[in-house]
Amino acid sequence: MGTAPTAASASSEVTGGRRWLILGALLVGLLLAALDQTIVATALPTMVSDLGGLSHLSWVVTAYLLASTASTPLWGKLGDLYGRKRVFQASILIFLIGSAFAALSQTMVQLVLFRGLQGLGGGGLIVLALAIIADVVPPRERGRYQGLFGGVFGLASVIGPLLGGFLVDQLSWHWVFLVNLPLGVLALVATAFALPAGLPRARPAIDYLGIVLIAAAATALVLVTSWGGTTFPWGSWQVVSLIALGVVLTAAFVAVERRVVEPVMPLHLFRDRILVISSSIGFVVGFAMFGALTYIPVYLQVVRGDGATASGLRLLPMMAGLLITSIAAGQAVSRTGRYKIFPILGTGLAAVALFLLSRLDLRTSMWVVSVDLLLLGAGLGLVMGVLVIAVQNAVDYSDLGVATSSATFFRSIGASFGVAIFGSIFTIGLRDGLARLLAAGPLPAGFDPEQVRGAAALADLPPAVVDGYLRAYLESLQTVFLWSVPVALLAFALAWALPEIPLRTTSGASDPGEVFGMPTARSSAEELERAIGVLARREDAERVYGWIADRAGTRVGPGATWLLGWLGQRGAVARSTLPPTRLTPHDRVAVWVDDLRRAGYVGGDGMLDVTPGGRAVLDRVAAAREEGLGRLLDGWEPELHPELLARLRELAEELVGSEPSPASAR
Repeated sequence: MGTAPTAASASSEVTGGRRWLILGALLVGLLLAALDQTIVATALPTMVSDLGGLSHLSWVVTAYLLASTASTPLWGKLGDLYGRKRVFQASILIFLIGSAFAALSQTMVQLVLFRGLQGLGGGGLIVLALAIIADVVPPRERGRYQGLFGGVFGLASVIGPLLGGFLVDQLSWHWVFLVNLPLGVLALVATAFALPAGLPRARPAIDYLGIVLIAAAATALVLVTSWGGTTFPWGSWQVVSLIALGVVLTAAFVAVERRVVEPVMPLHLFRDRILVISSSIGFVVGFAMFGALTYIPVYLQVVRGDGATASGLRLLPMMAGLLITSIAAGQAVSRTGRYKIFPILGTGLAAVALFLLSRLDLRTSMWVVSVDLLLLGAGLGLVMGVLVIAVQNAVDYSDLGVATSSATFFRSIGASFGVAIFGSIFTIGLRDGLARLLAAGPLPAGFDPEQVRGAAALADLPPAVVDGYLRAYLESLQTVFLWSVPVALLAFALAWALPEIPLRTTSGASDPGEVFGMPTARSSAEELERAIGVLARREDAERVYGWIADRAGTRVGPGATWLLGWLGQRGAVARSTLPPTRLTPHDRVAVWVDDLRRAGYVGGDGMLDVTPGGRAVLDRVAAAREEGLGRLLDGWEPELHPELLARLRELAEELVGSEPSPASAR
């Protein structure tokens, strides 16, 4: 067999306990970054009550999302350039520094700034964790591990609001950030000891200017939506200047992307109708998900009087709906090859759910609230992962990586805009409502109507003040959800315009993490390699190795062919260290060894080694495996892409013998 690639060599050395230590460190880092997207939701009312600055409430979420999204491509390329280990550790340190200062914040402005610093580190934690797995895990097993990472995002979406509420009720809102410190230090120590040193990598051209311009343009436009009509009048020089700055930065970004060698977002992608429509739908879905998640706890804690922990529990139906339908939709797409119906159903269901949420009042049953949230989560779950599949299915192989990252980028940017715009609508509506509903009589001394208060803080106030205060909050929240309905209907209309083309085999190997907007900076080769790993793991080993043995013309059966590949990857092996029972029963291995010895493919007594004749057979086996993998690349045409063809050959050699044996597959 040929020379294995560097990544494969590295992964073959990282086994057993060390691999699990690396995996644990990466999962902790990923959990930290994913949690901080949702953990603040139930703590926001308490933070605003303590620090003041109601108009900045949405920016506690927006600052994190913007920073993590904009920094994603930069972290991925810095890892390629300087080695993933040191860059991953740098992202942990930045995240921990941001967490510590966020916990010590004395004003909402400080909290927003340090949340941005957190987001900068969080973007690196997510992207580099996914990349490091590709360095230390063989392709055949990679789908399983990356599935765990997707599960972490799902777990974070469920436990984030609940954990945030619990920490606020039992300790204080500061612990929402302080809890990151011991876990982050643990991940830092584990990676220092377990991660291999930086592997030799190509030195990519980094589009620094493009990254800065798109981040600055997005920030300027989000500031417009957040400050316009609240902090500053719409016609003020501040808002007008931000609009002009956003337009200029966007134009500069387009000009830069036309000229750089490796653009962060190639403009030719936007000639593809599927990518444009999918990105537009994703933008709106991110808008709806994080907008709702930010303001539902305000309804639960302020209007209904729930504690922070209870409000976290109330959000579980929404997350349950999202998890169930996203998994079901992914499986249905893989089985049927049809995807268009799911965005149509999902956006329509989300629009209905948002309308129902706009009808909530002071006496709405909690069962009704739970059903509304379940419907919203179910609608979002039907859309999110399917859009990534549609994009991956539409683009050429050379654009696969950047198209995938673009799809998740627009969803994250949509979340940033959604939270900011909902924040402006909420603030304007609340101020108008408070001025109208509390104007009838004098307010108690020291009472600030814009300070977020729960039921306990209102107990000693006159009933008329309490009623006016709660109704002002309720009406402003109803307005937020009502304004989101036409946005969801826009996504519904776009979903009908989404073209549906035959689904490639590899597009069915979706990444669970993409359902939750997990940023990715994988290259096209890495993205396709991940998909091949997922699909190869799904294949029936008995059938595959039977086909390989027949195609390669071996004189042994499927099991012995697999064992030949297993031995070929390891050199001389003692009989006592042959595959353990978790791979295949020892009695079967003994029969296969005898078959290989009789065929002349393996020699030796106490130490077994592949003979020159066996090596020649292994070359034919690898060629047959390459042909089999080529069938999984339906529609990609490897012969047109030398990089893909070379990686396909490397994967074929890596997979032979590393896959489950025919016996273990039964």
